[in-house]
Amino acid sequence: MSPHPLSWRALETRVGLDALPDFHRAFLTWRGVEGAAGMPLRRVGQRVEAELNRLVQAGGATRDGDDWQLSPGALAGFDAAQAYLSPDLSEGA
Repeated sequence: MSPHPLSWRALETRVGLDALPDFHRAFLTWRGVEGAAGMPLRRVGQRVEAELNRLVQAGGATRDGDDWQLSPGALAGFDAAQAYLSPDLSEGA
């Protein structure tokens, strides 16, 4: 992964609208949120934002308006993201 912060919104753009709900649920499951697979889509979005804010509190990301800049390695171990990670995502969409 790039040594620069990774834009969460750029990552979501790379994932694509059709795959985004499954990606978000996988993120929540990876973060330890129980019941993510059966969670209503609106709730999934709220929980994703909450988990990103927890990453900020833990020092793994910074808030940038309506985006989050993830520190290098913040998604280490999140297998569902690996196919979408590339250096060109570090600067945003």
